[in-house]
Amino acid sequence: MLIWTNLFETMKRLSLLLCMMLAVVSCGRRRSAPATEPASSQPAVFLPAIAPSRLSAAEQREWLRWHYWDRFDFADTLFLARADSLQLFESYARYIALISDRPADGAAMDTLMRRASASRPMLDYFSMLAEKVLHDPNSPLRNDEFYIPVLEAQLRAPWYDEYERIAPEYDLRMACQNRLGHPANDFRYMSASGRSGTLYGLQAEYVLIFINNPGCAMCREIRDAITSSPMLTEMIERGRLQVLAIYPDEDLAEWKAYREQIPATWINAYDPGCVIREEGLYSLHAIPALYLLDRDKRVLVKDSADVSQIEEVIDRRG
Repeated sequence: MLIWTNLFETMKRLSLLLCMMLAVVSCGRRRSAPATEPASSQPAVFLPAIAPSRLSAAEQREWLRWHYWDRFDFADTLFLARADSLQLFESYARYIALISDRPADGAAMDTLMRRASASRPMLDYFSMLAEKVLHDPNSPLRNDEFYIPVLEAQLRAPWYDEYERIAPEYDLRMACQNRLGHPANDFRYMSASGRSGTLYGLQAEYVLIFINNPGCAMCREIRDAITSSPMLTEMIERGRLQVLAIYPDEDLAEWKAYREQIPATWINAYDPGCVIREEGLYSLHAIPALYLLDRDKRVLVKDSADVSQIEEVIDRRG
């Protein structure tokens, strides 16, 4: 189908995550399989709904946003024991990629999780899929706006006790920080030059927050990707983009030893008192993290590690 062609690159990036999941979900299937199930039985597979061919590619995508799971029986918990778990995981990831054209719209995920809340086994299974695809730092489909309905479904469910609710309550609180389209949390920083400032004190068309740690290999990769981007370099030189590289931890000796590695055109700073971490202003679940803000400090890109995504969002805005 035409609508899947644009998902090819994303699914390639998911291949490593799929391999990691193979051991996790297949082991889970073996543990939960009934003792009477024949060893040679073929695993059950899920077949997503097929959009009507008369629809355009865009219309097919919209149709599948709401009907992708129509063939899945959410009341059949035995299916989870018989399922080809890797195939079901990949189908779930493809669905997330499908609806990711609207990264700030969690309505489809809310509908899916309400259907998955038919029983605790079903809710647990779909919550596990969501945790790996939407919350895992290594997932290219990580998205808090889609993960919020998952956490809300867990907290609505009557099956979890007060201890089981602690983790989703915390994750929901953090996911609700700095939401797409909303104003980012302000914070104070101390620059390498000894000057203090605030995020909201920065005056530029765009602000790129780069949460980083010295010695982090991926941090170096992101730094190099930003500096090698002709688009971002020109924007920095013209004053349209301000990069704020913020170190969120307390080991300032390590930060000082590394500060020469940060380009002079950036603001190289640390968080005095580790307020960002202590007050949960930004998720430090995974470092590095990029946040792209507009002139009014509204969040355009949240908690990303993909510099090309930053470029794409800016390019779309013109």
